[in-house]
Amino acid sequence: MTAFLTSLSSVGEIVLVIALGYWLRKSGRLGDTFKGNISFIIMNIALPVSIFMSVVTNLNRDKLISLSSGLLYVFISFVIGYAVAIALTYLFKIRKGRRGTFINMFVNANTIFIGMPLNMALFGDKGLPYFLLYYLMNTISTWAIGIFFISADDPTKTKSDGGSAKFNWKKLLPAPLIGFLVALVWLVLGLPITFIVEPPAFPMLGKTFTMIGGLVTPLSLIYIGIILADAGLNSIHFDRDSILALVGRFVISPAIMIAVLMTFTGMGASVPGPELSTFVIQAAAPGLAVLPILVGNAHGDVDYATNVVVTSTVLFVVVVPILMEIITFL
Repeated sequence: MTAFLTSLSSVGEIVLVIALGYWLRKSGRLGDTFKGNISFIIMNIALPVSIFMSVVTNLNRDKLISLSSGLLYVFISFVIGYAVAIALTYLFKIRKGRRGTFINMFVNANTIFIGMPLNMALFGDKGLPYFLLYYLMNTISTWAIGIFFISADDPTKTKSDGGSAKFNWKKLLPAPLIGFLVALVWLVLGLPITFIVEPPAFPMLGKTFTMIGGLVTPLSLIYIGIILADAGLNSIHFDRDSILALVGRFVISPAIMIAVLMTFTGMGASVPGPELSTFVIQAAAPGLAVLPILVGNAHGDVDYATNVVVTSTVLFVVVVPILMEIITFL
């Protein structure tokens, strides 16, 4: 019960900041360009800096090697997730134009704008290394695999068109991931971090980086509020395909992750509490914020994509305390 109340309190704080962003947007105090501006600041400045500082100050080479098993757990859960989602598209006869969205809802999550601030609120720095592992795999999965399912689902294309998504390396290397990779290289090479966090060198750099990185969580939550305001809460509805996608995101995906972790634990693997909690929570994070955009580019059902993303974002507030309570029994 304690875990439930703690997670409920943490989610409540997050909801209040999201509500602030929602109100500011609805009241007209945030212009149309602000969403793009805030997204740029988060993705290209604050988040890369935050990730870099978090990795180099919380990890070392030995701990980095010990975390490698986490990538295996996430990779296996993603493979199973894709297999289950594809099977269900045939079983429930999900119509063309919705299949790409349906599959992505099972596997790929909004780790940056929702998963990350929530993870920091719930688990603090202890969960950050494991979040970064999940974020890495989620990014690769989204832009190397998920995008192809969306493109192949284009209802305006026929098999004779032969069109497919172009492999875009820029999508696989967004600024936050570059910040993560630079930090990994820093650790592997054994470069000192003291010169930016301790005197007599340049401690102001470390303080500046920390201050910039601190913008990520509040700005991300305000961004979510803006997204919800633009989408409109009154647009939420529950049809069969939407319910199935939500079940995949909130039930099947975390269940797969729990099964994978429990299997490895049963085989003698050591899975620390913060790692298990982080992976399970991230496995249930809402659908990708960019999903409607990607679906629109592929001429798919944008209304369906928007509905499942907005609905999963709203319902996540209810799902997290329940998952936190379940985690206490694992």
